[in-house]
Amino acid sequence: MSGNGKPGKILVIGGGISGITAAVEASAAGCEVVLVEKNPYLGGRVAQMNQYFPKLCPPNCGLEINFRQIRTSPRIRCLTLSQVEKIGGGPGRYQATIRRNPRGVNAKCTACGACVEACPVERPDEYNCGMSSTKAIYLPFGTAYPLQYAIDESVCPGARCGKCVEACPYGAIDLGMPPETIEVEVRAVVFATGWDPYDARGIEGLGFGTYPNVISNLMMERLASADGPTAGKIVRPSDGKGIESIAFVQCAGSRDENYQKHCSGVCCMGSLKQSRYVRQQYPDARIYIFYIDIRSPGRLEDFYAETQKDEKVRLIKGKVAKISEDAASRDLVVEAEDTLSGRRVHQKVDFVVLATGIVPTDAAVRIEADGDLQRDEYGFLTGDQPLAGLFGAGCAKRPVDVATSVRDATGTALKALQSCMETGTALKALQSCMETGTALKALQSCME
Repeated sequence: MSGNGKPGKILVIGGGISGITAAVEASAAGCEVVLVEKNPYLGGRVAQMNQYFPKLCPPNCGLEINFRQIRTSPRIRCLTLSQVEKIGGGPGRYQATIRRNPRGVNAKCTACGACVEACPVERPDEYNCGMSSTKAIYLPFGTAYPLQYAIDESVCPGARCGKCVEACPYGAIDLGMPPETIEVEVRAVVFATGWDPYDARGIEGLGFGTYPNVISNLMMERLASADGPTAGKIVRPSDGKGIESIAFVQCAGSRDENYQKHCSGVCCMGSLKQSRYVRQQYPDARIYIFYIDIRSPGRLEDFYAETQKDEKVRLIKGKVAKISEDAASRDLVVEAEDTLSGRRVHQKVDFVVLATGIVPTDAAVRIEADGDLQRDEYGFLTGDQPLAGLFGAGCAKRPVDVATSVRDATGTALKALQSCMETGTALKALQSCMETGTALKALQSCME
C-alpha cells in the first residue's frame, strides 16, 4: 500500500475486452487504474464483431455496460490514442512513460457530424478493414467510447484546409493540439494488448489481396454487421452480388510450419458462426467448410452439431492447397484433398472466407530494468515474467474466446491487486477468502 493507506495504482495496457475487464474489476475493488489504449476508442477487436458464439448475440450490450462503469468510475483514468513507451523502476514502484497523441478534437465535441460534412479528405476505414472509407475527421463507430470525433493526422492537411474548424459550431476542433508525455507511478502492470489477424497476403496459393472475393474472417464480421460497409448485407466485394455458394477455409496459415505453427482455438467456431450469418440471409446458399479438425470443446459441441444438421452445409476434411479465379466471372475454385474419401476436390464457389488465426499484438513496450517481456515461441506472453507485478491477460497470453478473456482478465486483476498491498495484508486476505467468501470480497475488505 501507499503511505496514506490506500492501494497503489495499476496500469492496464490495452482497451479491448481483457483490458476493460481488468480495469473495471480492479477499480471496483478500490484500486486506481490508468487504462491506456492506442486507438481513439475502447473495445478492441470485440467492437468489430457482429455476434458472439454460441448464443449469437451482439457485443454492443456487454461493451456498453462496461463503458458505463468506466464513464462513472472516479478511479479509472482512460487515455485513448496513447501508447506506453517505456516502464522504468522496479516491483512496487514502476515508472511508466506514456505518449498521448493529439486527437485534434477536444471535450466540447457533441458528435453532431457537421465537421464530417465539411471535410474534403477521405481515408480507408480501418474499423471496417479497409472495405469502406471515412473522412479525415471521423467517428470510429456509432456507439464508440468516448463518443468523440478524431482526426487522422496522416491524411489531414491541417490548418492549410481548416474546413472542419469553420463548420464546428462548438469550437471543438483544435488542429494545433500537441502530443503529451504523461508519467505515472504504478504498483503493477497488466498487459492486455490483444491480437491481430494473421496477414494472409503472405500465404502462397490462397489469393488473399489478389482476388477481391477472397476475404478474411474479420472482414466477414464487418460485412455481416449492421454498421459495416454494406449495412450488414453479405455480398461479393467484386460486384456487390448476393451469395449462391461460399467456402470457409480453416487454418489459413495456422498449424503450418511455413507460417504460424499454433492453433488459434477460436477459428473453427468463428466459421461455424459465420455460416449461420450466410444461412440467415441466403436460405438456399451452398456452404462448404474445409477443415483439418473442428475444435469445439465442451458446450460448444452442441453448436457444431446443430450446424451439421443443415443439409446444405458440407464439411470437407482437407487442407486447402490452392484457390484460383475465373477472370471473367470472378468466381473461385477451391482445391483440396478430401482425406476421408481420398478424392481431390475442385469446388467452384462465389466467395471464400479465410479463417486467419490470432497473432499477439506487439506492444513494443521497453522494460528498462530487464529489457524485454518473456514470450513463448509463438510470441505470446508467458506466465513467468522477469519482474514481479507484470502480468499478461487474455489474448496477450494465448488465443482464447471472449468469455475466456473476461475470466482470465478478472483473475489477472486479482493478481494485480495483490501486488498493490503489503505482503502481510495480502496473506491475510488470501486466508480469509477460504473462510468467508470470494477472493475479490476479501481483497476489497482490506482496502476499506
